[in-house]
Amino acid sequence: MHEYTSTARVWGLSCPGFPEEVSRARRWTRDILRGSPLADDAEQIVSELSANAIIHTASGMKSGSFHLALAVSPQVVALSVTDEGGTGTAPKVEHQDAQAEHGRGLDMVSAIAHRVVVYDNHGGYTVTAELFTEAGQAGGRPC
Repeated sequence: MHEYTSTARVWGLSCPGFPEEVSRARRWTRDILRGSPLADDAEQIVSELSANAIIHTASGMKSGSFHLALAVSPQVVALSVTDEGGTGTAPKVEHQDAQAEHGRGLDMVSAIAHRVVVYDNHGGYTVTAELFTEAGQAGGRPC
């Protein structure tokens, strides 16, 4: 293979910060990953991350938006949602007890994904969840 040739494909989508855009983000993800065994997990992750952006950040304000990126290679499906920040705190995985009414979203995402990383984007955050394919799991599932 030529050193500048990549087998990864990347898609992007920008959405206004309205609640109905979560279903659009899910549909978009499902359409791109149609036929993939990772499609259901990816759709669930995008749904949770998009909803978090709208509910917990300035993305859900009157003129806010959130942005999705989906990268697919033979080894991994990477889903990223970038919000507009405004909360003063970074998203983090919180292990809640059974009685908690909030705070389970990123915990659920981290249970589905093989890896979850939060990036600070100077005023906003990008949460990236990675799902490894069979080819990407040759050494076993990482902890």
